[in-house]
Parts: sequence; structure tokens; C-alpha cells
Amino acid sequence: MYDCSSPWSTDTIRTGYTVEGRLNTVLYSLRMSSFGRLRLVVLVAAMMVAMVVKASQDYGDALTKSILFFEGQRSGKIPSTQRMTWRKDSALHDGLQIGVDLVGGYYDAGDNVKFSFPMAFSTTMLAWSVLEFGKDMGADLPRALDAIRWGTDYFLKATSIPGFVFAQVGEPYDDHNCWERPEDMDTPRNPYAVSKQFPGSELSAEIAAALAASSMVFKHVDLQYSARLLKRARMVFEFAVTYQGSYNDALGPWVCPFYCDFSGYEDELIWGAAWLFKATKIPTYSKYVLDNVHKLEKSVMRNVNGLSYSSVGGSFTEFGWDTKHAGINVLASKLFMSSIDIGSSPFVINSDKFICSLLPDSPTLSVSYSPGGLLFKPGGSNLQHATTLSFLLVVYSRYLSKSNRVVHCNNVVATPARLVQIAKGQVDYILGSNPLNMSYMVGYGKKFPQRIHHRGSSLPSVGQHPQQIGCKEGSVYFGSSNPNPNELTGAVVGGPDIKDAYTDSRVDFVHSEPTTYINAPFVGVLAYFKSHP
Repeated sequence: MYDCSSPWSTDTIRTGYTVEGRLNTVLYSLRMSSFGRLRLVVLVAAMMVAMVVKASQDYGDALTKSILFFEGQRSGKIPSTQRMTWRKDSALHDGLQIGVDLVGGYYDAGDNVKFSFPMAFSTTMLAWSVLEFGKDMGADLPRALDAIRWGTDYFLKATSIPGFVFAQVGEPYDDHNCWERPEDMDTPRNPYAVSKQFPGSELSAEIAAALAASSMVFKHVDLQYSARLLKRARMVFEFAVTYQGSYNDALGPWVCPFYCDFSGYEDELIWGAAWLFKATKIPTYSKYVLDNVHKLEKSVMRNVNGLSYSSVGGSFTEFGWDTKHAGINVLASKLFMSSIDIGSSPFVINSDKFICSLLPDSPTLSVSYSPGGLLFKPGGSNLQHATTLSFLLVVYSRYLSKSNRVVHCNNVVATPARLVQIAKGQVDYILGSNPLNMSYMVGYGKKFPQRIHHRGSSLPSVGQHPQQIGCKEGSVYFGSSNPNPNELTGAVVGGPDIKDAYTDSRVDFVHSEPTTYINAPFVGVLAYFKSHP
């Protein structure tokens, strides 16, 4: 367990060093004459400036690259505005065999399957990032809107047939048995959908949340498109509520074990209703949230390395593509602040408890920290936790400031500034202020992962190698020790282990694979720190 009593109380956490040791050397070497004292003051001032410079990161550059990453994950017809030019058209016939246009969307990670569940969560988080921090994005805002629209355009297609919601395109076992570029895919592209007879409420409700959140993003940019997204969001949510059931039961052989739902579908239904209420202000949606919020109190089951277990700290501590509990509480803590007394609001109470579960010196700490200060929760792809939870920390700090509140964790008091400080420590760690002095964002900084677990990045581009590379022909590139030939700029990988060690290896996919749901919340956090360095 990381002892945070000292490091988290000072900004020096981001450098991995303390000022104290270096000052002792200066004190030892200088005589305390008046001239010596003057020199000491000058040197101390210069040293403090140097420490600050070393600790700071170029959040604007990281923001630009984190959005650029989504261009590398595009499926379908690549537009002329594409900046990541080594990616070309792929999966142009998705849905053709059943007469439905399912071209487009995103590949979730380093594979070539389109999974709607994590794709929808990533889209929701991109939209929430813009809603909270769009004004801080500057010239990157139009690119962020492009990234959102690439997802929502696909979800309009995936929900175009009433009574059906498409959950997946591609055969994951066949796909994972190959190492080939998305441009070369020759594995089956079978589409799978949930329906009235075989429902999938978590999938449908998450897509509804993505469409509702995105409708607000486009409201002042493209009113007609915004209205179309909102209308579809309401339709899909109605479907999710009317025909309740888990898509695990309907599509388990195909979606599991890759993106099984282990937390139940009730959280997605509440999440979708909360976003629809935020977008429409229709009381029906707020009533759904308030009538069902008690369902969030049950223990959440999570899956780690094939084993299910109850989450440490309770449901209020969890947030990610599968479990929406903490996100619901933070979102609703502001959404229902005017209609419920703030002291008795279950959303505020649980949001405060969530904050106390993250504070290193809190008596109810339920996460771990590496020696270098990185937040850890059980399971793979750990940086998804660091980015999603940092996003909630920054958002909730803003809500606290507006309501002139602090969080009390027994005798520990967390101010809004403290929440921002913890989030900043995570962001700076990811960008290179860590024991390895290594950025975990590809293309950012002088040292970053070179051998990420990503098919398109690791194989020669179509421009360099126009001939098709077959399913097994790519294995030689997978096993190679050479750096990936194509830089997937902005991709944030799974990250180091809890001892701050990182093996730059494609084989080690738990640590070296990037995902859209790692990057999506990071976009918002980086936008915030770009304007509040």
C-alpha cells in the first residue's frame, strides 16, 4: 500500500523527488554569511522554479494527441480530412449480408471487432468532456466534435430498425486468432443485435446515454442533427426500459468474455435516464432516476482474470464501461441539487463517499497507489481507472466549488483544490512524471511505448505494403521486437504494474493495449488542465 501521508501534501509528487534533499546539499555547501544567505535565497528560488518547470506537462499537446487517437480507431470509409494517414478504409461491407448499413464506428482497442457497449460509453465520455470542458479546448474543439460524431453517426445506423439494437460486428474469436490490419480483414463480419425477444438493456441504455449527451453537444452547432440524436435517444431508452434483460443472456457466446456485463443493467438504465433528463428536463426521466436509485446500493460484481467478486468499497466506488455508479452519482449530484436538499441527497452522499474512497489519507481509502503515485484498482488495463476517476474528481471539484462545499472523510477534509491535485498527480504520472520518466501516451514526450498491442500500428501500412497480409502472416510482426512502424499518436496504453514497472511488449496486452475508453475521459481532464495548469 502506498503511504501517501507526505507525497500527496506537496506538488513535488509529480517529479518523483523532494526539494528537501536537494536543499540540504545547498545548506551544507554554503557558509551562512550575508553573501551566502543571499546566494542561498537566489539558488532556492531558482531551484523551486526548476522544480515547477520539470513538474509541468504540455497539456495542450497531450489534448490534441488524445483526440487524434480516435482517428486511428476509425472503422469504415476514411474521410479526406484524416490526419492519421497510415489508416485507410476498412470494413466497408459491415451489415451488407442482412441489408443494414453498419459501416463506421470505432474499433474498441487493438483488435478489429466493433463492440457497441464500450463504444457507446466512450462516446458518452467524449460528449461529457465537451459539455464540461469544451470551452477550454480551443482549436481542438472541432476535432472533439468530429470524434463524437463518428460514434453517433454509427449509433444512428445501429438503432435504425425499430425493435433491434446492434451490439457487435465481427467474430471476436476468429479476429483474435489473427494478427492482420483492419484494411485486410478477411474474418467473418457477422452482425449481432438485441431485440424484444432477446433484450439487452445495458447496451441500449448506454447508447441512449451517448446519443442524449451528444445531442447537447451539437445543440448550438447543428440543431437538426442534435434533435435527431435526442429523438433516437428517447426511442432507444424506451426500448431498453420496456424490454428489460441483460445482453449477456442474449449474446453471451459472442460478447463474453470480452465485454460481458458484470454489474447488471440497472445502472445503465439510471445512467441513460439521467442523461435524458439533463437533455430534455422531462420529469418522467427524473422520476425514473429517483425511483430506481436504491438499486445502485447493491453490491457490484466485477470480473478480474475470469473470477467474479464484490467490488471493494461498495458500488459507489465504481465507474467504467461496465459500471456507471460513481458517474451517476456525480452527474446527478448537480442535476438534482435544486430539487433535493443537498445534505440528504443520495447522489451527494455517495459522491462524497466516492471521493473519500480515493483520498490517500482517507480512513475509507479503497484503492491502492503505486510507489510512484499511480492509482490502482483490480483488473487489467489499469489506466482506464486512472483516467475515468480523475475525470470525476475534476468534475466534482467544480460542483463542490459552485455549492461552496468540502468533503469530510471523518477527520480528513477534502477541498475542491485537493480533488484537482489528486487528479493532476494521475495526469502527470501518465504523461511522464513517474519513476520511469516515461509517458504512457504514444507520441507524447521523449520516451513512450513503442510496441503497443495494436494490429494496425504494428503491421506495415497499406501505403508501405499494398499487398494483403493474411491472418497468420501478421504473426511475425506480432512477435517481433522491433518498434511498431505506425505511430498511433495519442493512444494511452493499459499502463505499468503496481510497482511502476512496464514491459514494452505487444504480448503483454494487459499493459500495452490502448482502448477508446481509456482516452475518452482523458480528453476532458486534459482540456481542464490545459486551462488550469
